[in-house]
Amino acid sequence: MQMLPRITVEVPVLAIGSVPSDYEELASHVDALRRRNGLHMTLLHIGVLEDFCRDVTQWTNGVTSVEDATFKTVAWLTALPVLRGFSGSAERLVVLGGGGVCGLEVDAPQPVHDYQVGLVQALHELLDELLVDNIDDFILGSRALGFRYPRWAPHIAVGRPKTRGSGPWEIGALGVEFGDSRIRNRQLLPPLGAG
Repeated sequence: MQMLPRITVEVPVLAIGSVPSDYEELASHVDALRRRNGLHMTLLHIGVLEDFCRDVTQWTNGVTSVEDATFKTVAWLTALPVLRGFSGSAERLVVLGGGGVCGLEVDAPQPVHDYQVGLVQALHELLDELLVDNIDDFILGSRALGFRYPRWAPHIAVGRPKTRGSGPWEIGALGVEFGDSRIRNRQLLPPLGAG
């Protein structure tokens, strides 16, 4: 069964450390260390677009159709401002997602935190336009959005922890370079002219 693509707002990782071996050394703490060329930091997770729009339709008891939710969500996503590339740092690995994911905890500059807060506020505005009531309850209850934690913790998922339930691990300071923000799987969004 093919997995449907997830839609996120993210920033790509351009570099970790000053030489490639800085990243490879994380394998002493992590199983199945991910390839460097696919690493990113998620700023906002929307999930599978069809699932998100179906959640909206169910929540509004059909007042907002899947088609209307899709059109407005795609228009909203493509109009989001771009966060320019930035530098951060990382000094430890943490266990995420109930223990199945190991992440590099990122110390990001304040404008990145402000941008992420702005994304959540913009999501509230989108949901208000989609006639969703009790928006906070919807965000926590939507299976597509998958919000489990009230506070965003900047991180880069890098693999699986070697031992479950342990960590964090101090790794020494590493510089991290990020590119401009982007919409993951943007090319798979339906064209706006279809709405």
